[in-house]
Amino acid sequence: MHPTVKAARVAGALYLLLVVTAPLRLMYIPSALFVRGNATATANNIAAHETLFRLGIVADLLTGTIVIFVVLALYRLLKGVDQNHAVLMVILGGLTVAPIYFVNTLNDAAALLLVRGADFLSAFDKPQRDALAMLFLRLHHHGVVANEIFWGLWLFPLAVLVYRSGFLPRFLGVWLIINGFAYLAISFTGLLLPQYENMVSNIAFPALLGEMAVMLWLVIKGADARQANSRTA
Repeated sequence: MHPTVKAARVAGALYLLLVVTAPLRLMYIPSALFVRGNATATANNIAAHETLFRLGIVADLLTGTIVIFVVLALYRLLKGVDQNHAVLMVILGGLTVAPIYFVNTLNDAAALLLVRGADFLSAFDKPQRDALAMLFLRLHHHGVVANEIFWGLWLFPLAVLVYRSGFLPRFLGVWLIINGFAYLAISFTGLLLPQYENMVSNIAFPALLGEMAVMLWLVIKGADARQANSRTA
């Protein structure tokens, strides 16, 4: 197998791992356990499904770790296109995104401690603990909203690299740029006009499939070996 094709498929396989880990805490657990505006019901659901909630914490830690390997694999694949853009991609996509994932798990850990009602929390009655747990869950969400800024920004240097590479289709680069703007729109809406966050997310959803298209292309098609040889020459 051509080295560039192999590097592309490795990057795509690592990228696809995010599809397994990221949605668990980001989408499934909130939809399954959280009751909007009802702290008590949310706390009771977390207590009743503690293992699932803990899996969400582990999923966030795994996602932050996988992100680092994804950007390094993409750097290996694309550094020959433009070194500066490749370094910027690593900084925005790995060195900024991963720490927020790791720190954000502390909010979930705090919520879980409050829900379990440890002995040292006996000074708080249950409604107070439930309210505090909901506070930490909201802080986790705000951490995600802040991280979406970097989810969008790192796609711009990646898009330029894909567009200029020659061994990957240019339409993927264009789609990644649109994907990046979509993440920024969702993030700034969540920060400035949170009442419209869900609406903007629904509208922007098709644009967010750009990353999925890149993942599948890298895994299935890899890269154009002839164009890669031409660039190397």
